[in-house]
Amino acid sequence: MEKKKNIFQSFVDYVKDAYKELTHHVVWPSWQEVQRLTVVVATFSFLFSLFIFIVDWVFRKTLTYYYKIIR
Repeated sequence: MEKKKNIFQSFVDYVKDAYKELTHHVVWPSWQEVQRLTVVVATFSFLFSLFIFIVDWVFRKTLTYYYKIIR
């Protein structure tokens, strides 16, 4: 029974320490910085997906043309 108490107490101590770390030691970004970085990530994601779409389209057209030639 002693071992379970120690495991439970260890878990409680871990949660307390994690909360203390998050509330006193982590430097959280400002709301303006969060908004700006969200726009940066959304823009990059859109541009990257557009690039992947274009590369996929070029490969599809190239392979279609290639298979038409070898038939």
